[in-house]
Amino acid sequence: MQERLKNIQEVVRSKGLDAILISKPENRFYLSGFTGSSGFLIISPEEAYLVTDFRYIEQAQQQVECFKVIKHETPAFKTINNLLKELDISKLGFEANHLTFEQYTSFNENLECSLIPQKNIVEELRKVKSVEEVKKIKKAAEISEKAFESILAKIKPGVTEKELALELEFSMKKMGAESLSFDIIVASGKRSSLPHGRATNKKIEEGDLITFDFGCKHDSYCSDMTRTVVLGKPSEEQVNIYYTVLAAQQKALQRIKAGMKAAEIDSIAREVITSAGYGDYFGHGLGHGVGLEIHEAPRLSKEGDETLQPGMVVTIEPGIYMPDFGGVRIEDIVVITENGCNNLNTFTKELIKL
Repeated sequence: MQERLKNIQEVVRSKGLDAILISKPENRFYLSGFTGSSGFLIISPEEAYLVTDFRYIEQAQQQVECFKVIKHETPAFKTINNLLKELDISKLGFEANHLTFEQYTSFNENLECSLIPQKNIVEELRKVKSVEEVKKIKKAAEISEKAFESILAKIKPGVTEKELALELEFSMKKMGAESLSFDIIVASGKRSSLPHGRATNKKIEEGDLITFDFGCKHDSYCSDMTRTVVLGKPSEEQVNIYYTVLAAQQKALQRIKAGMKAAEIDSIAREVITSAGYGDYFGHGLGHGVGLEIHEAPRLSKEGDETLQPGMVVTIEPGIYMPDFGGVRIEDIVVITENGCNNLNTFTKELIKL
């Protein structure tokens, strides 16, 4: 935490700000270690404060080492304004992509300083993960995989998508997950053509492709994994689509490395799918960053102009989605290295026939 604080203080200094106000929960946690649901960080090049309410004072004092903890009254801007005046802050940065318009208006009207919008100022620091962060993501991935393996025997004709999603959630939490990374996707039969098909009361049927997209949080860090299985004997086209997606993923996994542009790795996987005649059915980007949030920078897409760096953690998840037929997606999480990547997922990617 001390190193992270020094890094953000250097950014504040380099941008000519007197201080920055951090309000986004994930950024607040990343910089301070505070897990409470309410609070603000005020960071100047020399000092750092956590301002929170009565409910979290004791918790903050236990969790936070590098910040001075201050209790705010209601409304919070009164306490914050007094602190800013005490610190002689005239130029205060804030997270423009997180603070609501109502909050901004309140602060702008009541703080005696200039508010200067900043975008992704902490997110830039979060893009490259430390060894400890990678360990936490890997543990979350391991929990997800074990939980998925444990429910495969429950995938039978007549069980509903919602029932399978509930079984998977229960299994992940029983194995140590603190929460879900996102609402579990279970999409079967023709519904598997929906990239984000939330689980419904639809019953699983013989011959269905079934896409499971799921993840959990461990020690605040997310996992994200997708596997597509088939109930019964797959058709020739189902098999062809499945192994086209797998070939696209494998080629991306073989080629991805530090120094590449995000769009370049997206195009490598996309070309495999396009060459097989399914290009019109792969409508999303190849992947995204994962960490404290399920979707972080960088984005691997056609438009991605970011250069990949060692330590970035991203998903590789090509897919084919054919309306009135079904779809397939296969997703792993990888850590970018100088010469390739380390895959944090180990679960089989051969087509599982139940």
